[in-house]
Amino acid sequence: MKKTLPLLAGSFVLAFSASAMAQTTWDLPSAYPASNFHVENLNTFAKDVESLSGGKLKITIHNNASLYKAPEIKRAVQGNQAQIGEILLTNYANEDPIYALDGLPFLATGYDASYKLYQTQKPYLEKKLASQGMTLLFTVAWPPQGIFTNRDLKTVDDLKGLKWRAYSPVTAKIAELVGAQPVTVQAAELSQAMATGVIDSYMSSASTGYDTKTYEYIKKWYDTQAWLPKNAILVNKKAFDALDPATQEALKKAGAQAEERGWKLAEEKGEWYKKELTKNGMAIVQPTPELKAGLNKVGEVMIKEWEDRAGDDGKAIIEAYRKM
Repeated sequence: MKKTLPLLAGSFVLAFSASAMAQTTWDLPSAYPASNFHVENLNTFAKDVESLSGGKLKITIHNNASLYKAPEIKRAVQGNQAQIGEILLTNYANEDPIYALDGLPFLATGYDASYKLYQTQKPYLEKKLASQGMTLLFTVAWPPQGIFTNRDLKTVDDLKGLKWRAYSPVTAKIAELVGAQPVTVQAAELSQAMATGVIDSYMSSASTGYDTKTYEYIKKWYDTQAWLPKNAILVNKKAFDALDPATQEALKKAGAQAEERGWKLAEEKGEWYKKELTKNGMAIVQPTPELKAGLNKVGEVMIKEWEDRAGDDGKAIIEAYRKM
């Protein structure tokens, strides 16, 4: 009996230590509310990670900018304050042209075109993130972007003077080119900005319109199909390297599943969101040929400026995309 007790105690300590060492918890900040399809996808992803890793890795989702505000998330992941995080790539357009690519108006206007653009962008994006100590795990597109406003839009001239929500350098540039007044407002603050009259228009997907109950303030959404921006899930490389090989593979597998599921979900939910906006009194308006032509010219200007800024890499990406 004297020999058994120490053995049992030792076994318990070893088991406890192994269990403690095997458990890793990561924080994943997101800027969007629980109802958003990106967050729904992230919740499924987190469950998949825990299941595929055999409980070795647990990811806690912090939605609605509760841990970090949208512009802070990339830096938090880069500095390993959050081991993994979700960013909107175009938010970082001023940092490097590669982050602006999928926000260029009328370059890639549908899901198939947007995914092809992603394939040409991906190696350059991975290289840039690696230089900043991060790894790209997966991306998911937003539904196509349109214009929310109460104003009757016939041409781009009708956009002049609008108090336009600018949530990224790309959307601020559009405001500048069409003569609107850009006002920086992040997703978590959008409802309040409309309620208080800080903005009276913005360009985003039907998804954002539904999540923020835009229909309570704005009654028209012009379905311009302007572009499909992407959210990217980034992982701190040191945090990733600290995982054992099996857990790394589990994370990558869950990420691949989330990417495939997320792109399909974006397309399915995009139509659902439009129906919900209509149910809540918002008119889904098809843009006039004149408005589309004017917006296309804005796109041409921005694409040319992007190519000039991005140099040889930018030209190579656009050329490869247009050949696909």
